[in-house]
Order: sequence, then C-alpha cells, then structure tokens
Amino acid sequence: MSDQNAASGCGRRSFMKGALAIAAAPAFALNGFRGDAEAAAVRMLPKQWDEEADIVIVGSGFAGLSAAAEAASRGSSIMIIEKMPIYGGNSRINGGGYNAWTDMLKLRETLKRGEDSADLHYQDTLKGGDYYNMPELVRILVDNAPVALDWMLKEGDLKLKNVIIRIGGHSAYRDHVTLDGTGRGYVDALKKIAERNGVKKIRLRTKLTWIWRKDPASPVLGIEVDTPRGTRNIRVKKALVLTSGGFSRDLQMRKMFNPNISDAYNSTNQPGATGEVIRYAQAIGADVLQLCFIQLYPTADPDSGTLDKYALYPSRMPSYGGIFVDYKGKRFVSELERRDVVSRAEINSGGKRAFTVFTDKMIPNVTTPEEVQNGIAAGRVWKASTLADLARQMGVPATALEETIARHNQFLKEGKDPQFNKPFTPQMQAIGEGPYYSVAQWPSVHHCMGGLRINPQAQVIDIWGQPIPRLYAAGEVTGGVHGSNRLGANASPDAIVFGRIAGANAAREKE
Repeated sequence: MSDQNAASGCGRRSFMKGALAIAAAPAFALNGFRGDAEAAAVRMLPKQWDEEADIVIVGSGFAGLSAAAEAASRGSSIMIIEKMPIYGGNSRINGGGYNAWTDMLKLRETLKRGEDSADLHYQDTLKGGDYYNMPELVRILVDNAPVALDWMLKEGDLKLKNVIIRIGGHSAYRDHVTLDGTGRGYVDALKKIAERNGVKKIRLRTKLTWIWRKDPASPVLGIEVDTPRGTRNIRVKKALVLTSGGFSRDLQMRKMFNPNISDAYNSTNQPGATGEVIRYAQAIGADVLQLCFIQLYPTADPDSGTLDKYALYPSRMPSYGGIFVDYKGKRFVSELERRDVVSRAEINSGGKRAFTVFTDKMIPNVTTPEEVQNGIAAGRVWKASTLADLARQMGVPATALEETIARHNQFLKEGKDPQFNKPFTPQMQAIGEGPYYSVAQWPSVHHCMGGLRINPQAQVIDIWGQPIPRLYAAGEVTGGVHGSNRLGANASPDAIVFGRIAGANAAREKE
C-alpha cells in the first residue's frame, strides 16, 4: 500500500472489502435478473406506470438544475425529484466558490491578479488529485468552466463579488465568489434558467427507492419513488439523470470505504447526503471508482462542523496575507496547501482547533466589513486592537503569536518561506497594524471524490465498461474528476459543466 493510500484509507484491501459488502447486500439485484437466488432479492418490473416524463432528474443541486435547464431548452419534458423538504442539496449551502481561469467580466484581469490559463487549471487539478483523476474529464471541466460561468451570468442573472481568490492547491487567482458568499447564488441562477426554459416544479420529499431495468442489456426504463402520497413508479421516456450528491452523511458507507473517516468527525453536508443512489445504480450494473477518497474540509466551525460564511475566511484570506496558527500560536503548514494536507497538519498539531489570523486591510479582497461584523456578533470572529488581546480571545500564548507574525512578515518581505515553502504573491500583505481578526477552524467531512464511473458524455458506465443505455450522472455522485483530493472551488464547475452535458445528451435520446 502506498503512502497516499495508507494516509487516506484507500488501499486495495479496504476498497475490495467495501465493494464486496455492497455487492453482497440482499437488497441489490437486477430487476428480474436472477443470479444466486438464495443471496439476491429479485424485484419484478411494475405492471403499469403511475407517471412518465421524457427525462427524470434525481437531485436538485447544481448538477440537477443544470441538467434540467439544458434538457428543457431542447424541448424535453422534465421531472426533478428531491428527497429533502427544500431544493438545492449541498449546493445550496456550499461556499459560493467557482474556479474558472477567465470570465466575461474579466475579474482577474481587471483586478490585476496575475496570469492564468485552462492548461494551468488542468495541471493544478491533476496534481491536486495525485493524478488519480481521469484526464479527459478534467480537460472538459477546465475548458468549460468559464463557458458555464458566463451562461449563468447572462441567462441566470448571477451576481458575483468583485473579488477573485487563490485558494489552497491552486497556482493562480481563479476562484469567483457569489454576492452572498454561498452556493445559493448559483442555485438561484440555475433555477431561473431552468424555469425560463420550461421546467415547472421540483418535487420535494420524493425519494428514489429503485431504478428499473429489465436485464443487463436493456436501457433504464424508469424509477420507483417514495412520496407523501405513497410509492409511485415513473416511466422514463428518454433518460434518467442522477445528480444526487455524495455520501458524507452516511457513516456506514464512509466506514466501509475509508475507516479513517470515523464518527469522530462532523460533516459540512446537509442530512440528505447519504449515497443510496450510488447503491441503486450499482444494483443495475453501474461501475464505481475511488469511493475511498473522502475529503475533510480543514476549516469548518470546530463546534458544529458546518461550513458557514466564516469557515470560508481561512481558505480565502491566505491569498491576501492571512496565516494559520495552532493552539500554541505557531504556524504549522503552508496556508496555500491542499485541503488534505492542511487537515492532516491540523490533526497532527495536537490541539482541537486551529486559527486564521488576518487584518482589516485584507477584508475588502475577500468579503465585506459588514459580513465580518456579523461574524463578530455571532461569536465566530474575534477582533482586537492588539495581538496580545487577540491571543487572549483565541486562547493561545500572546508572545508566541507575536513572534510567529513577526517571523512571517519577514518571510513575506524577503519573498521566501523557509519554514513551509509557501509561494508568496504581490497581492499578499503583511500583518502590520491592527485591528486584527481571527477565526477558529477544524476538519469536518466534506466531499466524496469517488462515485459512479462516467464517460465524457456523462453516461454511466457498467462493470463491463459499456454505457448503460439512458442513464446519465453528474456532480458528486460521480467519480474520476478530482482524483484523490478535490481542490477547493472545483466542485461547482464540475457539477454545472457535467450537469449541462448530461442534460443535453439525455435530451438527444430517442423515445
């Protein structure tokens, strides 16, 4: 087992153990296809359908709404189902970041944040995933991320902050941020486009309970769902699109594939991120990959594990000079490292929380003074006129914090970080005069890099390497885009780009 696999719990033994456990589960057997009759519970196709639609989409986040918008624009009738009582899934509560190397607003160029390109974004993403990524999917992501962003700006009236960020693992400033600092901005823009294209409603509290397929050579025929009105069977006339997200909230599934991600960790995800759609797809022959790659978000709220607006400051302030310190008041990692590296460094620091320190002058590059003030009122952000007072509020030694900041300021002045080899940029500022601010942070389960195997057309691939007819998937329910570790703000373009591809190709299917 390699060091990478050992660190992630992603060795072949743990993967095979988990895969065999799912394959052997008695609830999962192809509809009407009997293998081992004693081990498999066979479900028979419904004798009649309760409803039908050209395209049924499971999930209402970035990928689902993008797929709906594209498919509807091509004249297909759309049914979106969502098991939760509100639409949007994890997309609704994500951090509002979106990586694109350029955009119609020319933010990076206007703000003079250096050079970038699709090729550089491509290389960063491959390197960030330890080259476990599928290169053809990464190329589609980086080439189409600016196109999808412009689509939302033009057709969805998306509003962005006048900032652009360089976050951990990236070598350029390319992270765009919604005006409200959450994924709700993208969700609203996508929903607006979908509705303009003819999508009428999202069926809430409607949970997928089965996928109907006659045999290993047949197309997907429909789905079974649990609704407030009872069980219903829905015929899929053209295609089924799975956009249901990952399984960060399913403790059993997490333990099965990566025992290191135990119940000791909270999760940033909403309660519906439970992964059953992956298992239902496996039941009809879908292949999976890299389910053991599960990411910790290193800067969540230490008390709740949630990803609130203030948990985003640690990922964004470092590109303008903010630093991380541990409970001893000392730096412990490069602030521009990948999420997995920062999470491990925090866990190995010996404490129960770490901190980001920044100044008044850095705030306009990341957020607004009003938002920071709200964080202070909520008890999530500390503010002080002196470093000694800030250290007191943080609960760290004042002398150590002052020495750490003085040392980092000297590194910045010299343009070299001999301690952790952080790359400095002209945009980074010294932590000089106050007022000073700090936010507490700690790892929380965040993203599942593995999932259903897809091809560049967003078709779900079966265990024999062939596309399952009339079955598509996009977003966190899929694997292969991010490799062993997802770089921050790559999830939004991943879901939206491949959601659009899935929707467009699903609409091209013949009835």
